[in-house]
Amino acid sequence: MNSQLERMKTKKGFIAALDQSGGSTPKALLHYGVPESAYTNDEEMFNLVHKMRTRIITSPAFNSEYILGAILFEQTMDSKIEGMYTADYLAQKKDILPFLKIDKGLADQANGVQLMKPIPDLDEILRRANERNIFGTKMRSVIKEANRDGIKEVVEQQFEIGKQIIAAGLVPIIEPEVDIYSQDREQSEAILKEELLKHLNDLNENENVMLKLSIPAIANTYKELTTHPRVVRVVALSGGYSREEANQKLKENDNIIASFSRALSEELNVNQSEEEFNQSLKEAVTSIYEASTVKE
Repeated sequence: MNSQLERMKTKKGFIAALDQSGGSTPKALLHYGVPESAYTNDEEMFNLVHKMRTRIITSPAFNSEYILGAILFEQTMDSKIEGMYTADYLAQKKDILPFLKIDKGLADQANGVQLMKPIPDLDEILRRANERNIFGTKMRSVIKEANRDGIKEVVEQQFEIGKQIIAAGLVPIIEPEVDIYSQDREQSEAILKEELLKHLNDLNENENVMLKLSIPAIANTYKELTTHPRVVRVVALSGGYSREEANQKLKENDNIIASFSRALSEELNVNQSEEEFNQSLKEAVTSIYEASTVKE
């Protein structure tokens, strides 16, 4: 784990987010060229999305020269690629660190934020994650308004669960996403930074986290977080931006690397030939890598 932790801290590259789940899966498939008429139930839907993820992961363009880690959905963790569990395939065949999305989705909005729904089977998920050789986890909350009480609650919940994840021997990605379309986004980001610093300062030297944040409205808002001794890495989500926009905005922020989902796969299509698919993925991977390393 220590050598993996060191690699995540210091190596150039980015994290691929392949963890669309539940409500976002039909949208991801549609974007990939698979209509809802192609499946009749959840099992068929997840099989199709696993085929899409398998195609991405097995592509020669998806390699450790550019990609440090990949975030998986729980069902993907339990599925196989070429006879190996997905996380084992990533770690052993690709030398890419596997992460697992552990949240159960978002609660209804209150105090300008959406907390995570309860995760009643967290201990069991973490046990299975260790069995499947997962390196870290990811969990998402959303901040819609600059409401200090709401933002405080989001960060408290993230770190409370984060400590359970650390105790299980995994590295949590804390993800309090600020909605890029919110009216008072700059204020939200300023409050979020304050709250994150409070909790980071309370961690002991054996408690390390990663942060996944929206690319800030004001460049380098989060620069102080990137050098905090308890932060393994700060990564950015694309948050609705196109890849070109996300890459451009990311380049303006020192020491932050990408953890893109839609921006990674936006030009991939089920009907592409292998050559076309691999070329599209290669262009995406290299451009996101460049945006992630330009200031490092």
